[in-house]
Amino acid sequence: MTHIDIPTDSEFGIDNLPYGIFGTPSTAARGGIRYGDMVIDLFVALGDPDFASPRLNAFMARGRSRWVEVREAVTDMLASGTTPAEAIVSVSDVTMHLPFEVADYVDFYASEHHASNIGRLFRPDSAPLLPNWRHLPVAYHGRAGTVVVSGTDITRPRGQRKAPDEPSPTFGPSRRLDIEAEMGFVVGVPADGPISPDQFSEHVFGAVIVNDWSARDIQAWEYVPLGPNLGKSFATSISPWVVPLLALEQARTSTPVQDPEPLEYLRESRSWALDIDLTVAWNGHVVSRPPYSSMYWSPAQMLAHETSNGATSRTGDLFASGTISGPEKNQRGAFIELTWGGSEPVNLGSETRTFLEDGDEVVIAASAPGPNGSRIGFGDVRGHVRGSDLHLPN
Repeated sequence: MTHIDIPTDSEFGIDNLPYGIFGTPSTAARGGIRYGDMVIDLFVALGDPDFASPRLNAFMARGRSRWVEVREAVTDMLASGTTPAEAIVSVSDVTMHLPFEVADYVDFYASEHHASNIGRLFRPDSAPLLPNWRHLPVAYHGRAGTVVVSGTDITRPRGQRKAPDEPSPTFGPSRRLDIEAEMGFVVGVPADGPISPDQFSEHVFGAVIVNDWSARDIQAWEYVPLGPNLGKSFATSISPWVVPLLALEQARTSTPVQDPEPLEYLRESRSWALDIDLTVAWNGHVVSRPPYSSMYWSPAQMLAHETSNGATSRTGDLFASGTISGPEKNQRGAFIELTWGGSEPVNLGSETRTFLEDGDEVVIAASAPGPNGSRIGFGDVRGHVRGSDLHLPN
């Protein structure tokens, strides 16, 4: 048995214990928990066959009582120094995999600051927010099959695009490739119909960082009248560690004042808004610090709306917040906002950028307050842009 010493200021301390799927040269991908700079192999430590799987879905489906039971068992094991030595692996020796099989993917549009900025950019002669925006959490349905784990290269997408000064559309690589810094939430316990905001913690297992890669030129040409499609569906990156909702109690806060008052099915007895701080680094330069606490709609309200029509939910369903942007320029979570549609380039050391170029790397990190002044880390989600290598049939 082994006692593991970690720094007292580690964002992966005993109050966090996020779940992920790891592999080593000698072991197949399976479930683990991160503690400091170590991964605890949960199959070896607990003997639970759910953690022998290359995805967390079976464990997530067990429900809140099992989530609590495992968390308490691991906490006791770490605190008492009784972790089996053979269950401890250094983070530097593992390869991280997609933590869960994504059953479905929905992306919301929950930041009033982001939605207002995009409205001003796309519809300069109209009101920034459309009439429905303050009444319901707006969303679009994404493509689950193109959700990838952090570190996966992102191939520049091709598609139709038409600049305002072009007489007709052309097909080719996106010229306005962008990111969206978001938080995502994963369903553990499915339901056959509506999930109320106050049932959120009974169904949602945890949270990840999301980068919703966006081809703005493709998006701008295609999105009227049915919304995003190919400008979004080519890739969405998520962080490899799923921070359990059980670790985020200290981070709970309130949404901004919602006016008008939401309809009854969207009302929370206690808000699941979360105080999460994000940073966006572009080629190693921090260019934005989006605050999740500024989001108008909470994740519990998003899930309530998503299921309000009777739609079923499944283990592994992922829903994301949409771009997180605050009121200040340095809090904007998408480059289309940060550069104001490309008219205000960003300085990256000796270079400037408006949108992503081949070879660029984006890293989004996040953390939240934990007990007794600690921080709960989500790690990061990173992606490197490579040139388009898509070949269409003749």
